[in-house]
Amino acid sequence: MLFTHEVEEMCCVAKGPKNGPAPIPQEGAWTRAKEVKDISGLTHGVGWCAPQQGACKLTLNVKEGIIQEALVETIGCSGMTHSAAMAAEILPGKTILEALNTDLVCDAINTAMRELFLQIVYGRTQTAFSEGGLPIGAGLEDLKQLRSITGTMYSTAQKGVRYLEMAEGYVTGLALDEEDKVIGYEFVNLGKMMEFVNKSSQEDLEKMSVKDFIKKFQKSYGRFADAAKVINPRKA
Repeated sequence: MLFTHEVEEMCCVAKGPKNGPAPIPQEGAWTRAKEVKDISGLTHGVGWCAPQQGACKLTLNVKEGIIQEALVETIGCSGMTHSAAMAAEILPGKTILEALNTDLVCDAINTAMRELFLQIVYGRTQTAFSEGGLPIGAGLEDLKQLRSITGTMYSTAQKGVRYLEMAEGYVTGLALDEEDKVIGYEFVNLGKMMEFVNKSSQEDLEKMSVKDFIKKFQKSYGRFADAAKVINPRKA
């Protein structure tokens, strides 16, 4: 490396105490991280794009500095799903430093990676005090039937609220009382529906009518049975 003339002319002064990095909590242990390989942990967080038109929830499971598992969930513009698909291929196998400096296609995903990097290297992970951390595959535990839980609600001052998608599933009916207030809802669990489809033969599926098929995965929540009337939130 190059030194200026002024530095070259200086005499040497011995260094005093050699303070190392402060220990951070990682997977049930206190670690003095000096290199990327000293970093481990599972955590998740949210990033957003510059125009704030979409967001990404990113989950990373890092073992010895290398991303072993990634879950990318997005909400916003339609292009984000394609960006998430590419990011999910890019992230595993990279060190967290590589991932921080990699184009993850979508601004929201890049921002999420930045925020998670800070959590991870400062010991603020979800598994900071979990001995041994979590196994690869733990990122799927937050998903219901391998689908993201994304609440979708719509409301206007003139016409009121419409529940469209809850954690339980796709809302097919809103239960209203005599004063037209929401007291419950009916929904179809799309995750369980597709699990059933994947496990069933084509012959068995063809034996069921569409009405019976949907009814099989339809449930209600709240005082749905006491409804004065039920409306379709997407039409009525």
